[in-house]
Formats: sequence, C-alpha cells, structure tokens
Amino acid sequence: MKTAEDILLDKGDEIICVTEDVTVFEALKVMTANNIGAILVERGDRVVGIWTERDLMRNVLTEGFDPKTARIGDYMITNLRFASAKDSVYMLMDKFLGLRLRHLLIEKDGKYIGLLSPGDTLKVILHEKTSELTASNAQPSWEYYEDWQWRKRFKKVETPGQPVKHFK
Repeated sequence: MKTAEDILLDKGDEIICVTEDVTVFEALKVMTANNIGAILVERGDRVVGIWTERDLMRNVLTEGFDPKTARIGDYMITNLRFASAKDSVYMLMDKFLGLRLRHLLIEKDGKYIGLLSPGDTLKVILHEKTSELTASNAQPSWEYYEDWQWRKRFKKVETPGQPVKHFK
C-alpha cells in the first residue's frame, strides 16, 4: 500500500511558496502560472501558512479587500494540518474526510516535503482498485470449465436398511 511519500515521489514533491509580504494578486499570478489551487506562505525558510482559491472567495466579500494591495500574510491560514510521510493512502483519506481538508502538508523528519490533495490520494486508490479488478478478471473463464468432461460415476454401496450413492 502506498504511503504519502510514495505519492509525492510519483506526483512530484515541488513545494511552491510565496513570502508573506507578497500581495494576493501576485500570489494568484503564481498559482495560475503553476495551475495550483493553494499556495504555501513562508517566513524565512519556514512554511507558516497556506492560502487557497476558497480563501479568495471569502476574502473578496470582505469590506475594503483589494487583491492588488492586500498582503497574503494578512489573509493566510496559519493553523496548518499535516500528515506523516509514512501515512498510508487510507490514513490520508481518513484525514481529508474527517477533518474536511482540501490540502494536507506532508512532514518527514520535522520538515514539510510536499502538499497533497484528496484528488492525489483518490487517484492512487483508483489505480490500486483497477489493478485488483484486473487481477480478479484474469481468473479462468467459463470456457475453461465448460471444456471439462463431467462424468458422474456412481457406485452403489449398500448399508443395512438403505442404499447410498457415492460419487467416485
């Protein structure tokens, strides 16, 4: 069963970050250029927050919000959720569903090594289930069984009081 680290090896473990001084508009440009829905925010060499497309929807409704002047550090989410690099794909899905998360940082040896989404884990689960189904379908077909020569041979064995038939 694949782990979070295995998924990152397949997906790529590049972490795209901006500094907390960047404007929301500049962060959106980076997100659009990289085709991502969330961006991590760093201070120095430490990840301190995350900002997502969903945050943009909420922020736009805030009185006086201007993406060209608003600093991402003022709007980022700082309550970061993470999983261990050794967590299985099913443990990750449990966290996504149980905590209602759309992004989960992956931690190894005290450092963040990547970011996963529910879609990343679902992709792995679907591949595993497809492999299982393919293996299951590789069993002999009905034609294999129909080619057998079914011959029933009976041997009559008498027991006191009642005849019994046995297959040979």
